[in-house]
Amino acid sequence: MGILVRRHAARGWAALWSLAAFGVVACGPSGPPTYEVRGLVHSADAESRDVVIEHEDIEGLMPAMTMNFDVADASLFAHLAAGNVVEFTLEVGPRGYLITDVRATGETRVPEGFVALGNALHRTDPMPDFQLVDHTAKPLGSADLRGKTLLVDFIFTRCPGPCPILTGILRDVQAALPEAVAEDVRIVSISLDPEYDTPVVLADYALKRGAGLETWSFLTGAPERVDDVLKRFGVARVRTPDGDIEHLSAIFLVDAEGRIVRRYTGLDHKPEDLVRDVVELARASG
Repeated sequence: MGILVRRHAARGWAALWSLAAFGVVACGPSGPPTYEVRGLVHSADAESRDVVIEHEDIEGLMPAMTMNFDVADASLFAHLAAGNVVEFTLEVGPRGYLITDVRATGETRVPEGFVALGNALHRTDPMPDFQLVDHTAKPLGSADLRGKTLLVDFIFTRCPGPCPILTGILRDVQAALPEAVAEDVRIVSISLDPEYDTPVVLADYALKRGAGLETWSFLTGAPERVDDVLKRFGVARVRTPDGDIEHLSAIFLVDAEGRIVRRYTGLDHKPEDLVRDVVELARASG
């Protein structure tokens, strides 16, 4: 049903559209116009009073699309969970597009190409296929990991800062996973420096960082193969004149069907938040 539209752009276009479809509630001369709308909730943030809804045509206002709306009252978020199909009253006035009432229909669904996680829907992408070797020098590829929930990151053992932080975050996640789902979760760290990071070097790094190698694999391989994996994951890497490597710090959450569900970029993610997402995804996959 269309694309996500930034709020300011959608408001500018609203006056240009006049299409017949869903019902309109006429307003009196003293108030702004209101519309009765039906749509599917993609995400909801009660703290910022913001919701993303994939809505049907709104007669006299706009065609079907997916966009942000402001929400008048925090109590309305009781019905605005991701995946809920709702009917809502939309007020269009000086404050822009404001949802003033929400009615639950009892219907829930996840659009094709999305998965529900937390209070949001996430568009999924297939994880790139790869075939590398692990810290024990044994071949390991994406096909071997199918059926497991994955956390995938990219590190190199001589990294002075961000890589040990990423490894520390994942170490804490691994330690905090409930026993009921831990055996269905795998962590995969792919080296950004395959010329130096041999299996022996990676194994030493992993042990020094406290990684549990029963369910955590550190991968390397021929430089050209690693380069291909980086490109297809979209992980930028630049070698500096002093021999350092500048790179994207990211963790990818992958479901049991091999689909990328979330990308956590940067270093500010709390292990407990990743644990929550991993557990929810692993239980849904099981």
